[in-house]
Order: sequence, then structure tokens, then C-alpha cells
Amino acid sequence: MGGGVVYAALQHKNEGSEAMDHGLKGQVAVVTGSTSGIGLGLAEALAQQGVSVVLNGLGDRDEIEAVRAGMSARNGVEVLYHDADMTQPHRIADLVGSTRNAFGRLDILVNNAGIQHVAPVDEFPTEQWDRIIAINLTSAFHATKAAIPPMKAAGRGRIVNIASAHGLVASPFKSAYVAAKHGVIGFTKSAALEVAQQGVTCNAICPGYVKTPLVEAQIADQAKARGISEEEVMKTVILAAQPTKQFVTVDQLAGLLLYLVSDAGASVNGAALSVDGGWTAA
Repeated sequence: MGGGVVYAALQHKNEGSEAMDHGLKGQVAVVTGSTSGIGLGLAEALAQQGVSVVLNGLGDRDEIEAVRAGMSARNGVEVLYHDADMTQPHRIADLVGSTRNAFGRLDILVNNAGIQHVAPVDEFPTEQWDRIIAINLTSAFHATKAAIPPMKAAGRGRIVNIASAHGLVASPFKSAYVAAKHGVIGFTKSAALEVAQQGVTCNAICPGYVKTPLVEAQIADQAKARGISEEEVMKTVILAAQPTKQFVTVDQLAGLLLYLVSDAGASVNGAALSVDGGWTAA
């Protein structure tokens, strides 16, 4: 699964110092695609704020249980896991419904689940297109549809969709991913307008490249294949589009997430916020 790298880094960041209190203690969050990578890091950041979290995603069951139990013990909050398949609308609805049954509330929804496939349009496998659209875009609709009613009833709710720099600009050979992430931003804006007067906000975060275990593996493979150093791969291949030539960190994304879901972020609604080192500034 590899996500331990992410939450360990976040844990270390706050060791010996008090994390900023965003006033979220006692709230409940669902984070899709949160058994590894960005989603796991964002779930950990919420748990550090006293938020009870429902994890969701793929991976070895024993490893997921270790992550769940560790997050709960470290942060003194309840952490649950739901194995909803993000291609199955009824399972996504059950993820939200089970959360409400367990906690009696749902305050925060983070739609993070996503997959990738790279190929030219004329060679793109149809099944891969359908799966990417289902997981990266349509799952956000189903989760949001289920989450809005309890948020409206409570008079407060926060929906944050993890889009991408590719929701704002395109790259070749990523047609399904780019289409899905553009769709996420359009969906975010439409949903935000619908709930604007009911205490609910809906925003999108658009990260550039984040150094997750998956990306680290790609760097090593690229270095071997091209016969250049990993540092050169990062600068000239992976980070070619990011002017800073530095990866976005999970804690930087977490900082924006915590702002958006706090009371301080109440007037940010329908926004697509870039965290990409300047990639989309050009």
C-alpha cells in the first residue's frame, strides 16, 4: 500500500509542537481513496484536528487495519473503514449512510478517489476510459448526492473535491484523466451554487505533482530507463511543468483542506484552488 510514508511524515511534522486548532474537534469526515497517498495524508490531518474519520480505498486488509488503528490511537478519535467500490453507486451511498448511522452526522466529505491510465486517444482502452470517468468523476457525484441532505439538515457542511492541475490544463495521452478532472471542477461549481445559502460549501483543490510512494516508484523506474539520475528525472521529466521544480507536499494540501473545512473558509465556495508551484500560471 505504501501510504505509511505520507502519514508518518505528517505525524513527524507535528511532533513536539501544537498543530493549529481549526475548530473541527468532534466533527465527522469521509475521505474516499484514503488508504494510501494523498487521501491518507488528508485523513491523518483531519484526525489530528479531532475529526472522526471514515477511510475508504483499496489495499491489503491487514495493512488497512493497521493504518486505521494507528490513526485512531495517535489522535484519540474514532476511525472506521468502509470498502465501498467507487464504481458502484449503491456502495458509495452505503459509505455515506453507514457513516451517518455510526456517528449521527456528516460534516466533511473529501472526494479524493482516483486512478490514471496513459495512452493516445486512438489507442485508449474503452474499459479504462469508463473506469477512470466512473472513479475520478462519477463517484464524486454519488458521494456528494448522498452527503448533501444531512449537511443541509444540519445547516453546515464542507465538500472538498480533489481535482488536479489537469482539471485546469491538459497533457497529451491523459484524455480520460483530464476530462474527468475538468468535469470535477465543473461539478464543484454547480454543486456550490445549489447549496450556497444552506451553510454548505463545495470547493476543489487542484494539486500539481505530489511525491507519493507511487510517484517515487515512477522516478526510480524513469531514472533506470533513461540512464539519468533520479534528481534529473524529477527536474526534467516529472516536474517539467512546475516552475518551482519542487513537489507539492501532502501537508501543503492538508493546510488548504483544513482552511476550507473550517469556519474561516465559509465564504470560499465553488473555487478551484491551485497548489501546483505555478504550473497553471502560464
